[in-house]
Amino acid sequence: MANWLIVLLEIVKITVPSLVVFFTVYYLLKIYLDKQYQLKVLEFRQNQQHTTIPLRLQAYERLSLFCERIAIPSLLLRLREENQTAANLRLVMLVTIQQEFEYNITQQVYVSEQLWQIVKISRDNTVNVINGLYEKVDPRGSSKDLAGALLTYTDSQPASALDKALSAIKKEASLLM
Repeated sequence: MANWLIVLLEIVKITVPSLVVFFTVYYLLKIYLDKQYQLKVLEFRQNQQHTTIPLRLQAYERLSLFCERIAIPSLLLRLREENQTAANLRLVMLVTIQQEFEYNITQQVYVSEQLWQIVKISRDNTVNVINGLYEKVDPRGSSKDLAGALLTYTDSQPASALDKALSAIKKEASLLM
């Protein structure tokens, strides 16, 4: 019986220090690996930001250009021709707005949902203004009538929906920098 107790004490004398060393090494290794993981995550995020920030800035630039290109004075300057009817001018303007929108639709991936909704609302507002004023002129009349009505309307408005969209784009872009 005494031999058995001595053997048990010898096993405990060897096992307890081994367990202490094992758990100490495990704890230190766990702390080290956690720190390494955190450093890798931080490095990944920094690399990702170096990639996504230029893409987001480009998206803000393209959406700003979109708003400028679908502004009524800009559309009239680019699209109105001398012997054009009001109906033809309206159609060309609406098609151009839709094409511009489709060209820039992928930019929604890089901007906030709220900003994208503002851009869509401003586009819809521009379309509604064109359609609303078109109803007040003779469709077979000169495009000058529609252009004049559109310019008079835009001059009478203190800030258009597109101006508000541009302001929102600038605000969100400034948060990025």
